[in-house]
Amino acid sequence: MLPEALPPQAQGRRITAGAPAATGPQGPRGAGAGSAEEPRRGPGEPAGAAPGPEADQGPQEALTGRQRLMKGVWPPRLTRAQLIVALLLFGLGLGLAIQVRSTNENSVLRGARQEDLVRILDELDSRTQRLQDEKRRLENQRTELENSSDQAEEARKQTLQKEQQLGVLAGTVAAQGPGITITIDDPSGSVESDMLLDTVQELRAAGAEAIQIGDVRVVAGTYFSDSGGAVRVDGRKVTQPYVVKVIGKPEDLEPALNIPGGVVQSLEKEQATVSVQREKKIVVDALRSAKRPDYARSSSR
Repeated sequence: MLPEALPPQAQGRRITAGAPAATGPQGPRGAGAGSAEEPRRGPGEPAGAAPGPEADQGPQEALTGRQRLMKGVWPPRLTRAQLIVALLLFGLGLGLAIQVRSTNENSVLRGARQEDLVRILDELDSRTQRLQDEKRRLENQRTELENSSDQAEEARKQTLQKEQQLGVLAGTVAAQGPGITITIDDPSGSVESDMLLDTVQELRAAGAEAIQIGDVRVVAGTYFSDSGGAVRVDGRKVTQPYVVKVIGKPEDLEPALNIPGGVVQSLEKEQATVSVQREKKIVVDALRSAKRPDYARSSSR
């Protein structure tokens, strides 16, 4: 009698409950040949990719070159030394900019013509020559006083000469000599007192020795003002055209008024007409009364 077939348990084989072993092209796949189940993949997942903690975040977008550059330079990461160097460079640049701007603004003669520059240089040479002549004159007076046998008489003579000179400057005596006559015609009424004051200051700087505006003698204490649409000199109204008589060296006075940006150009910008005429003899006969000071006294003893 043939023995009955034993059940699988009796034959020493272990059968795992569940689905039957899958078969593939290469034969049956048992527990020892990768029997562990692989996790199911969703559509679009690459094969063999294991799920990780970033799987839920979705795909990251790639950064452009500009974004990577901005991310690298901002926010800035400066050291203490770099910050100090940056501050020093900023201060240096600001100082250079201010210096260049000041130079450009203060260069009045930048656009002047060659003949104007030559005339200005001649005027400066003339002023230097006048100062040297005055120095020699004073030195000669001192030498005459020291060498004179009658020093008292020589001192009295020089005192009288000095009195005449001071009288011309103070406006207490009339004066005559070569000079120029300035005529300012202002039909629009735009010339104000400060423009006449600038004219007087420019003439004094050029060596004017006596000045008269209209019938008013200009001295050290003369003041200019505007009142009721008219120009007043020392409180006295001067009418148009404004006539200014000046005694001095014409070769120095006229160029001083015609320099670029000077008196003549400033007046012409206000629609005024200016004429300057050289003359061999100018008479300044408007006088000022000599006033004794109330408080000032001579300090010489």
